Amino acid sequence: MNAFWENGYQIIRNVYSRDEIKAFREAAFASRGRGPGDLLSNPKMRSTLVDGRFVSVARQLLGSDEIWYSGDSSYTINSGQRGFHKDNVDRKDGKGPDWNGRYTLLRFGIYLQDHWSHTGGLNLRAKSHNTADHAFGKNVYVRSRVGDLAVWSMRTTHSGNGVLYKFPKWVHPEPKDIPNIPKWRIAKADGDRLAVFAALGLDDAHHDRYVEYMKTRTYMVNSFRASKYDDETLLEAKNAGLNIRRVADEIEGDDTVGQNANWEPIPYEVGAAKRTS
Repeated sequence: MNAFWENGYQIIRNVYSRDEIKAFREAAFASRGRGPGDLLSNPKMRSTLVDGRFVSVARQLLGSDEIWYSGDSSYTINSGQRGFHKDNVDRKDGKGPDWNGRYTLLRFGIYLQDHWSHTGGLNLRAKSHNTADHAFGKNVYVRSRVGDLAVWSMRTTHSGNGVLYKFPKWVHPEPKDIPNIPKWRIAKADGDRLAVFAALGLDDAHHDRYVEYMKTRTYMVNSFRASKYDDETLLEAKNAGLNIRRVADEIEGDDTVGQNANWEPIPYEVGAAKRTS
């Protein structure tokens, strides 16, 4: 797992069977129109979080058995969004608390179709997890096979809907250049593009700050309030080694949350003490 800390991401091969990926695809299609809410609150999709595989990888990467989840997970169907970005709070401020020490929040991604020979996969900037400069790092098109699991630091610069050339496949265009690429140069898509995402991390200052940021976002607050976990779900999570932070309880009755439709920086105190555990 040293490659993760060096490059800011890791691709773990053959984590899921083809039958499991097919079942995830069917569950995602069956969940359309369900409204806001995370994967854990969705009976059709929660197995992605509670089957123990995300937790196992997180434990290895973060060096702790105490892995936490605070409600950030989703699936997408034929999303057309692209453009390099980071997922952490201080994504544009290299002096912010996110850049103090090792960052302990991970983004997991399961791409539910082939991107080894097909277009539409994930773009990552290698080794971009240690800088707020979004232009830093070599652009890599992640050639994932059906059943692979991707995990990257939430400080890593990335983009969805990358392009795989028919030839040469080792040349990866920048997202900004993709609209100008002639279609005859682009490999075929492997049907509908589906993906599953979730954020896991340690119970520390980085996670605290990310939760405070999520409380400012409209879509996340809507998701928190729509996500209901019954006792059976919480037991499944516990048995998988997944600790649940109930953000919905923290924002109950608070009308000041969810004011930002888009990313906005949140304040911090320079030189403030940092919680480590």
